[in-house]
Amino acid sequence: MWKDEILEEINKIREEHAKSFNYDLQAICDDVRRRETESGRQIISSPLRQPRWHEQNNNAVQRTV
Repeated sequence: MWKDEILEEINKIREEHAKSFNYDLQAICDDVRRRETESGRQIISSPLRQPRWHEQNNNAVQRTV
């Protein structure tokens, strides 16, 4: 089977990073945000796009409570 050495290295780094935060997703995300802020780079966020099926079914009858 073919192995991608770059992907293996990335997965190893991700695993070590997650392990250092005891696999706590909130702590991992907080650390990533902190690193982004400290990097001084401009962070550009775009709004999430709705899936195409959402646009087609947008007129569907919705349940009322």
